[in-house]
Amino acid sequence: MPLIVQKFGGTSMGSVERIQNVAQRVAKWHAAGYQVIVVPSAMSGETNRLLELAHEISPTPSDREQDMLAATGEQASSALLAMAIMAQDVPARSFTGWQVPVRTNNAYTKARITHIETERIRAELDQGKVVVITGFQGVDEEGHLTTLGRGGSDTSAVAIAAAMEAEECMIFSDVDGVYTTDPRVVPEARRMRVISFEEMLELASLGTKILQIRAVEFAGKYRVPLRVLSSLTDPQIPVEEERKSGTLITFEDDQNMESAVVSGIAFSRDETKFSLLGVPDTPGVAYAILGPVAAANIDVDMILQNQSVQGTTDFSFTVQHTDFERTKEILENEVAEAVGASEVIADSKVCKVSIVGIGMRNHVGIASLMFRTLAEENINIQMISTSEIKTSVIIEDKYMELAVRALHKAFELDQDHYAPLDE
Repeated sequence: MPLIVQKFGGTSMGSVERIQNVAQRVAKWHAAGYQVIVVPSAMSGETNRLLELAHEISPTPSDREQDMLAATGEQASSALLAMAIMAQDVPARSFTGWQVPVRTNNAYTKARITHIETERIRAELDQGKVVVITGFQGVDEEGHLTTLGRGGSDTSAVAIAAAMEAEECMIFSDVDGVYTTDPRVVPEARRMRVISFEEMLELASLGTKILQIRAVEFAGKYRVPLRVLSSLTDPQIPVEEERKSGTLITFEDDQNMESAVVSGIAFSRDETKFSLLGVPDTPGVAYAILGPVAAANIDVDMILQNQSVQGTTDFSFTVQHTDFERTKEILENEVAEAVGASEVIADSKVCKVSIVGIGMRNHVGIASLMFRTLAEENINIQMISTSEIKTSVIIEDKYMELAVRALHKAFELDQDHYAPLDE
């Protein structure tokens, strides 16, 4: 029998009625002859509620105890969903991560999966049951509960699909697929039927919040086809119709891949730019600046070092808004004087806009068109970063929506560039 893994997000599990809708959808797939594993998230808002309680108890709660607490949200969802599936006259059994078990390292609150033991899952599936497994969590070598970080249920689902060699991993949420950009910014944005893992990974890392980055990395590494689709549709939609809905994230050589040069536009307001002026242009200065930042576990995104003028240069980089205060403190108290910078400037009124597409590898003039489009809108580019399949720029945040709309039009992303789909 074919095997699929279905993951349902917090919105999909947000009420008794929605849990019952999920159960109807799962029962439909089971009746169609599929073995089904379901990975639910906690009910919408539940994890936040639990962690807020933890911080009311202590401003610095133990990471281990936070994991013990946060893991209960998915456990409740899994039990409720198993009950709802059984109410559809379909046998079901729920398991926590430690019962499977899903093995992880011991990095509490951000653990990584090392392997999954599949014997218990297979035994239940062979008895005709739907297996419901808590997302977001696992167990380390010493038997302690761990969680995978926010959005970790996506990673759980993909990892289980890889371990079980599932035909497909279906990610159900409150959106019906991956769009060329955010429809709230560009109403003409179009849902993509197919996108490559590489493109999805870039879009996820650049601000698109549909999938957790680690889940996409995992799927690409183990070649697990992913499909993003909506749980808010009629749960009785025919299986064959649902199999073709949403957006399929697959491999670059898939014959149904889009022929568009640029597939999507991502943007992020979560950017702060720091500039150190008058830095001596000597070997090791980049490490002297960024080493202390990295030691504080702060992720640096874009980096720009200007041309040397009379032996000095300006050095700029971006971090997330949440790291603003810590980065500012490190630069002012540890770095500036040590490297001889004349001034530290912080600018939080910036944003990042990126174009992404595997077609950029084989086409020239893509970055040029991007820059020309922004210039025609009188938008100044402050920083540029490129790779084989993306070009990102830092601009003033007040121009973000204008830039996204202009680029979406310039690259004709409102047009359908799909190759014909197989019947």
